[in-house]
Amino acid sequence: MTTAPNAVETKLRVLLGKKTIVFTGLMGAGKTAIGRKVAQVLDLPFIDSDHEIEAVSRLSVADLFALYGETEFRALERRVIARLLEEGGRVVSTGGGAFMNARTRQAIAERAVSVWLKADIDVLMERVMKNRNRPLLKTSDPRAVMERLMAERHPVYALADVTVQSRDEPKEVIAQDVLDALVRHLEAGTDREVAP
Repeated sequence: MTTAPNAVETKLRVLLGKKTIVFTGLMGAGKTAIGRKVAQVLDLPFIDSDHEIEAVSRLSVADLFALYGETEFRALERRVIARLLEEGGRVVSTGGGAFMNARTRQAIAERAVSVWLKADIDVLMERVMKNRNRPLLKTSDPRAVMERLMAERHPVYALADVTVQSRDEPKEVIAQDVLDALVRHLEAGTDREVAP
């Protein structure tokens, strides 16, 4: 059963036009779950860039890292995201390292509106430890790795158009925060929008 779109959803569709919504943030921030919910609400296609990379390469992200290393993986990731942005009118969740690439960030800035799902360390660790297949966390101290990633990546993620706090709430609540923040950002034409 589909409900009629509310005023925020209708307004956001108009404001977006053919732009893509791109989610960035650390692993465990909820990019896929929240991205999928936002896409559903807006009746847009949803694509997880990691799944797209796996489909193109016929290898898992973990296997790509193991066989070719992070540098080659990031080059493939950049090409896949560029293609997804060219097609427009969709919601894309990206891997945690994608936004770190300056060329990828530039492509996103030109063709999309970016959303950083920001979460604290405890929320992230609780979520990521449920999935042991994360290449960067295959270490004796995954929390230390996550803290290092936060220190390195948060200043770059902060360049996203919109920042929304991902927390221990139903995904519908966080998705609505994203929708509201996107409307405020696009209506104001501001450089950045930070939501609770």
